[in-house]
Order: sequence, then structure tokens, then C-alpha cells
Amino acid sequence: MSGYPAESATRRRLADLALAVVVGALAVTAAAFDADTTAVDYTLIAVGSAALALYRPAPLAVLAVATASGTAYVLHAHPGALAALPVLAAVLTAAQLGHRGWAAAASGVYLTAYLTTGPSLQDSVGKAGLLAGWFLCMVVGGLADRNWQAYLRQTEQRALEAERTREEAALRRAGEERLRIARELHDSLTHSISIVKLQAGVAVHLARKRGEEVPPALLAIQEASGDAMRELRATLEILRSDEQNGTPALLVERARAAGLAVDLTVAGEERPLPATLDRAAYRIVQEALTNAARHAGQAKVRVELAYRDDDLTIRVEDDGAACPERPSEPGHGLTGMRERVTALGGTLETGPRVEGGFSVRAELPLGVEESA
Repeated sequence: MSGYPAESATRRRLADLALAVVVGALAVTAAAFDADTTAVDYTLIAVGSAALALYRPAPLAVLAVATASGTAYVLHAHPGALAALPVLAAVLTAAQLGHRGWAAAASGVYLTAYLTTGPSLQDSVGKAGLLAGWFLCMVVGGLADRNWQAYLRQTEQRALEAERTREEAALRRAGEERLRIARELHDSLTHSISIVKLQAGVAVHLARKRGEEVPPALLAIQEASGDAMRELRATLEILRSDEQNGTPALLVERARAAGLAVDLTVAGEERPLPATLDRAAYRIVQEALTNAARHAGQAKVRVELAYRDDDLTIRVEDDGAACPERPSEPGHGLTGMRERVTALGGTLETGPRVEGGFSVRAELPLGVEESA
């Protein structure tokens, strides 16, 4: 399996930890210039700053902890404006993750507490106004960054879809060209060779019927025309076949190279499959990964192939935005997938998962005849 997702997660955790350390260092440094700062104040600063390291998995909890500790610090020590750094960072990260309402509410709570700390109402209002501008910048900046990231994801998705569309169009044109060549060969060359073989066979039969010696050249023509017919039929079969260019494992590697986070699991004893079944498994995984890349965005995808005695189970699941409350109409890809599975006597289940995301599960019976 690819190590890229794990490395990316490690880098994100280190970045979150660095954010907490930098904000905490700045807040502690500012507090150190105040001679009245106590151990309780340093503890409140440390708690609010350390919580920032967990803002990705629990943004609202981090916002609550930073706001509570920051508010308690302000009410206890009456510090300057730099004491708001942990709360400002928590508001920014919450807005980035889409919690703008809670970010605005936390800003209001902190500013209300800060209004009570000044020596005079006019002084408090002036400093609170400055802080309010900072908090507004954090909320707006978080929303702008969220929209920018969404735009980048959509742009990347469109680029991947365009690339996939070009590849599919190229494959379709190649398939159409193969079929055209096959038709031309069948309509012209096959007919001509058949006539040569037929005439040579008649000539050999008449010669033997009259008791004459069959010329070696005539026998060579008869044999060569038969060989040519067999080779031509084999060539036409190859041209008309719908063989895939790889395996499900190769599809997974291609999806990873295109930026999709995919894990592949193989259960049971992997073994060669009949051509029709192998082709169906390939197409099912291909269509499911295509749909995941197109609709699931940056979701994680799991591909599972389970080999049992009587059947092959294919499961492709993602943790994207699909949900049972908003079912979507099946497109041509899922319809074609169902037709392929039904033709092989299998079953197909597709749809949103209860926990979120989309699931494709196909059971294909083993022992499918080549004619299927």
C-alpha cells in the first residue's frame, strides 16, 4: 500500500503542533512582561494554546477550551491584547472548517469579558474595538481560506475528470478503429481467402476423382489457405475482444497516482478467473473508482476483493459526502455495471452508506462459462 496518506497525516499533525507551540510561545512571552502574571495565568495560557494542536479532529472542542481559558485569563489578570492570540487562532481554524457561527459566538464571549477589564469604559471600548477587528479578520480569513480550498479541490477534480475523459475517449476511438479494421478484414480478405481455399479444394477433389496425381503446388495452396483462414479468424477475435489493460490492483495504483487515497485488501486465496469474470471484476472496480474520484472529492476509498470457494465479492466504499437522505439517480456507469453483473448471474448493491459515503458491493459466482 502507498505510504503517501500516512506521510501527509504526519505532516499535518506536525503543522498543528507547531501552530500550538508558536501561539503559546508568543502568548507566554507577552505575559512575561506583566509582573502580576501568576502560575494560574500561565496554566490558562498553556491550556488554550495546547488545545490548538487538536483543532482538525475536534474544532469545536478546541474553540470552547481556548475561549474558556482565554476568558478566564482575561478576567483574572486583565492582560493586554496579545493575550487573545490562542482564541484568535481557535476562531480562525473553526471558521476554516466551516463553523463560522460558533467562531463568531466565541469572539463575542471573549470581547464581552475583555470589556470589563479596562480601567475605564472608554479605554475598554477602544481596545475591544481593536480586538473586534482582529476577530472579524479571523472569521473572514477562515471563510476565505475554506472557499479557496474548495475551489482548488474542484479545479483538481475537473482536471482529473478531463484527463480521465481524454483517456476514455482515446480508448473508445482505439476500440472503434479495431472494430472497423476487423469488419474490413472480414468483408474483404476473409472472402478472398475463402474463395482460394474453396477452389483449391475443388481442384484437388476433381484430380483425385479422375485418378490423376494432385500437383504439389495445388496441395500447398490448399494447406496455406487453410492456415491463413485460421490465423485470420484468430486475429479477428483479438480485434473484436474487449480485454482490459491491467488488473484491479493496477487500477488502484493508477488512482493513487492521480491523487485518490485508496486502500486495497485481498481476502482469501487469489487465483486466475475465467476471462468473462476477470473482465467484469476489472470493469466494476474501474467504474467504482471513477465514480469515487468524480463525486467523493478528497474522501478515502477502500477496495476489497474477497475470493471464496463459490464466488468473488467486490466491495468499493468511500467516506465522501453521499448520504441516504439525499439518494442520487444511478448513471450510465452504474446501470452498465448492474447489467454486466446480472448477465453473469451475480448480485449488485449500490447506494449511500448510513455512516456517510457510497458503497458498491458485487457478488460474482465462480465457474462462469466463457460464453457468458
